[in-house]
Amino acid sequence: MQDFPWFKQYPPSVAKEVDVNAYNSLVDLFEESVKKYGNGIAYECMGKTLTFKQVDELSKNFAAYLQNELKMKKGDRIAIQMPNLLQYPIVMFGALRAGMIVVNTNPLYTPSEMKHQFNDAQVDTIVILANFASNLQKIRGEIKAKHIIISQIGDMLGGLKGGIVNFVVKHIKKMVPPYQIDGALNLKDAFSKGASMSFRHEEMVASDAAFLQYTGGTTGVSKGAELTHANIIANMQQISAWMTPKLKENRETVITALPLYHIFALTVNCLAMLKIGAHNVLITNPRDMPAFIKEMSKHKFSVITGVNTLYNGLLNQEAFRNLDFSSLRVAVGGGMAVQKAVAEKWKKVTGVPIAEGYGLTETSPVATCNPIDGTERIGSIGVPLPNTQIKAIDDDGNEVPIGEKGELCIKGPQVMRGYWNKPEETKQVFDGDWFKTGDIGIIEADGFVKIVDRKKEMILVSGFNVYPNEVEDVIAAHDKVLEVGVIGIADDKSTEKVVAYVVPKDNGLTDKEVIAHSKQHLTNYKVPKEVYFVNELPKSNVGKILRRKIKEMHEGKS
Repeated sequence: MQDFPWFKQYPPSVAKEVDVNAYNSLVDLFEESVKKYGNGIAYECMGKTLTFKQVDELSKNFAAYLQNELKMKKGDRIAIQMPNLLQYPIVMFGALRAGMIVVNTNPLYTPSEMKHQFNDAQVDTIVILANFASNLQKIRGEIKAKHIIISQIGDMLGGLKGGIVNFVVKHIKKMVPPYQIDGALNLKDAFSKGASMSFRHEEMVASDAAFLQYTGGTTGVSKGAELTHANIIANMQQISAWMTPKLKENRETVITALPLYHIFALTVNCLAMLKIGAHNVLITNPRDMPAFIKEMSKHKFSVITGVNTLYNGLLNQEAFRNLDFSSLRVAVGGGMAVQKAVAEKWKKVTGVPIAEGYGLTETSPVATCNPIDGTERIGSIGVPLPNTQIKAIDDDGNEVPIGEKGELCIKGPQVMRGYWNKPEETKQVFDGDWFKTGDIGIIEADGFVKIVDRKKEMILVSGFNVYPNEVEDVIAAHDKVLEVGVIGIADDKSTEKVVAYVVPKDNGLTDKEVIAHSKQHLTNYKVPKEVYFVNELPKSNVGKILRRKIKEMHEGKS
């Protein structure tokens, strides 16, 4: 085995290589787990729990329904469009057991985004929450999906409670816009009908596609990353090995506030935690902070995953700061850079560091992570996971020396097969086995990796490179700043200027204060030339601040 500098950072109990070929498919892994943990709680949502045994039965029933009633066959695509609810894992595991390819879809998509994804993936069946069905109705005639299955929020909460929740959501809170979709099926009916049908085990191999996971579409229209059973199993094995120093089987309680349709929560929370028999607490609407924190207070949670905005939002709530953190052992950050000020405050409040990781949809997603034994390095994305290699290259594709900036490239068993039906786009992001991330980073001599910024979001000021992350980190450290997004805008000198959009904690904050603070910590060309104050910043479905949307917002002002 080749020796890499990052191996020195591995905790003693973490292997440098793990068995990524331990299972033929996710179905084998799932069936082993549900048998092993049987009556333990697998998922909980809105006070209702499901045991591993119940998830096994219900997902088998749904698989039988897909096979017998809908006549779906191995390799057909099924889209799931819902937030974190108990229905999600049942539908997902049922689809995988029936040999389907799962297409995760953001429920907040516009009709045009839905249309693109459903047609690009050539989905056969769509499982959607009723709250979003009116958007689907608008494009029903423009997509080729044969079957639409609709679920209500309270479907898995039990007779009386489920009925009350569905009534309140629809008639009191008016959260279900009217819709009419001819021939739509009912998810609860699918579960009950499937119970009387025979389930047929599909023969699967590791190279079969498991998910079409659509990328954020930061460049043009979103593309489906084709993730195989082997890709996801490899990443689950890598994550499990990395967590070994802190986590034990059948003992953990995990807070899952990030959406399961996003690759981070899908692999880390829904799948890797299932493998160790964890009790997964699903948060349907983390934006309702008081309700979210109240739910957290009911559990002795040991694991939480999040992004910078989620952690920052929690820290700004007194009720959160007063929670009991005595059981918390692991906090993982990903999806975007965790700002230094947030990481430091989190550790001070909870006593546990945020182990920042890094990955992409195309890498299933985790490629690097800080050690979770307490040797984290704030501002770093950690070191490559077992079986993973990383390098940095220049614009000509040559590897740059250690300590110099370059585009990060990743090689490992978790790297996708390619973009669904897009050979040209696939070719552009691969150099042999190496996946080119589009992120600029530095690999340090001791193996730790630091992200400088997105290649495409770098700001060019009079020939100097300015990385928005660096400027945002400085501004976010100001006591009166809640959130910040930094962009580059063309100015009249054939160059760009740095512009900051700030959500203030204190409405008395002025642009002069922000600029003066920046000047204390940044060289002159990195200091914002303009500062704008806003009530909120545009974010992705997982709370990642979207600089391209800030840019659009800015251009709308001019």
